[in-house]
Amino acid sequence: MRHLLSTRDLLREDAIGLLDIAEDMSEVQNREVKKLPTLRGKTVVNLFFEDSTRTRTSFEVAAKRLSADVINFSAKGSSVSKGESLKDTAQTLAAMGADGVVIRHSASGAPQVLAQSGWIDAGVVNAGDGTHEHPTQALLDAFTMRRRIHGDAARGRDLDGVSVMIVGDVLHSRVARSNLWLLETLGAHVTFVAPATLVPVGASTWPVDIRYDLDVALAEVRPDVVMMLRIQQERMNAAFFPTTREYARQWGLDDERLLALRPDSIVMHPGPMNRGLEISSRAADSAQSTVIEQVANGVSIRMAVLYSLLSGDREARS
Repeated sequence: MRHLLSTRDLLREDAIGLLDIAEDMSEVQNREVKKLPTLRGKTVVNLFFEDSTRTRTSFEVAAKRLSADVINFSAKGSSVSKGESLKDTAQTLAAMGADGVVIRHSASGAPQVLAQSGWIDAGVVNAGDGTHEHPTQALLDAFTMRRRIHGDAARGRDLDGVSVMIVGDVLHSRVARSNLWLLETLGAHVTFVAPATLVPVGASTWPVDIRYDLDVALAEVRPDVVMMLRIQQERMNAAFFPTTREYARQWGLDDERLLALRPDSIVMHPGPMNRGLEISSRAADSAQSTVIEQVANGVSIRMAVLYSLLSGDREARS
């Protein structure tokens, strides 16, 4: 694998292979010394043009646990704030000998431009681009589901027949899109539940069941997994719902809806959470919640991705 830009491009066997490698990486995290020498001498650049805590830190920890050298690049306070283009930034990193670039950008498609431009000969990982995709988040979500559902027998397994309900701001969510493509590849059935104003144009052509009433959807589908999405107010330039109180009442996972779920249902959230808006504190902190597991599993998945991209001879794979 040379780049990871989208889950839509992943074949079933490649996706399962990454999840299985992540199983190996998760075992490393249980050791006293949580390090492997695999990427010693390699340089990974975290190129973040948007604010991030979880994703950037997770990639940094993942690279360091594989013994790579890590450079954290933030657009704020850099030459980008002075008008430097993505091309000039990429060529600067290439001159410094970057082997891998983890990029988050507000413009959809920026990682693909970087990967295909020829500006830099490095593996490119999409850490979130606009409202397009966030592939490592989808991989860690699938990894978390697989572990919860299959337990110790998870290795080599897919998610065939698993029912996943994704609720909330689908319109602005790159997580929802990446999860849809990956879960569909792994055999799961996906349902979107959202206000009509927060459903993307053209979503009716996607391999997903779209619903607008959360209570009816929960009662009829009885999902194995309920994934709540954050309301991305920073991306909203219009009123997509009357008030936050109205949204919480109609589409939030409150205590009453939590109790209505099957006892073995899984509650997920990609974070950061708006407690009391899309999810109640009781739901977020319940035994059914995987929020903390998702953070831990994110390191394992990102170790697996960096290992797959950067270990071995890049020339032989290019």
